[in-house]
Amino acid sequence: MLGILGGMGPMATVDFMGKIVRNTPASCDQDHIQMVVCSATDVPDRTAAILGQGGDPFPAMLNALRRLELSGATRIAIPCNTAHHWHGALQAKTSVPIIHIVDAVADALAAQQVTNPTIGLLATDGTVHAGIYQQRLAERGYACMVPDAKAQTEVMRAIRLVKAGLNEEAAGILGREAEALAARGCSHIAMACTEIPLALAALDSDIGAALLDPTDLLAQACVRSWLAAPQEMVRQFA
Repeated sequence: MLGILGGMGPMATVDFMGKIVRNTPASCDQDHIQMVVCSATDVPDRTAAILGQGGDPFPAMLNALRRLELSGATRIAIPCNTAHHWHGALQAKTSVPIIHIVDAVADALAAQQVTNPTIGLLATDGTVHAGIYQQRLAERGYACMVPDAKAQTEVMRAIRLVKAGLNEEAAGILGREAEALAARGCSHIAMACTEIPLALAALDSDIGAALLDPTDLLAQACVRSWLAAPQEMVRQFA
C-alpha cells in the first residue's frame, strides 16, 4: 500500500493522488494502487523552519509517518518538495522506503538523455536555501540555476497566491520566471514546489515543453515501484 504523507498543501496532495491514478496502467478499479493518505495540515511551515523563522516540522511529520505505518503503508511518498529537507531524518526512523522526489527528477532527466546539464529551479525559499535539489542533482551530474533575489521574491509571492486559490495571477508570475531561467541557458525548469504545477497546468507558452513536474515524476516513480513488486505493496493483516 502506498502511504502519502500529505497536507503540505492539501490541494497539492489531491493533485498528487490524481497523478498516481493517471499514471497507473489500469483497466478496472482493482488494477489501481491501494493508497492511504495522511493530510497532515498541522505540520508547521517548512520554509519558515529552514530559515530559522518558525517551529520544527519534524515531530508532526514523524507522527504522520507513524500513522501511515500503522495503516499498512509499504512505500511512502511526500508530495512536498521542501519537506524533503527532513527526508533523511524520517527515513532513519522507519524501515518503510520513502521515495525521494529529487531522485524521481534525476531518473527522468537520465531517461531523456538530457545533454545540457543545467536545470532551472522554481521553488520555495526553503527548498532553495536548503539545497535540496542542488545537492542531490549534483550527485547525478546536473547543475541547478536559481532565480536572482528579486525574482525569487516573485516566485514566493506566486506560491502564496496558489495557496490562496489565485492560480491565474500566479501563473503569469511563474511563467515569466520560467522564461527568464530558460533565457539564462536552462534546458529544463523544475517546478519544484507542489503548488507551482497547479498554476502552470494550463500555461499557453513555448516554455511549457521545458517544464518538469516533480510531483508527476514522483507519481511515476511510485507506480514503477508498485509494478516492480505489486504484492509487496499490499500488506495483509491477520
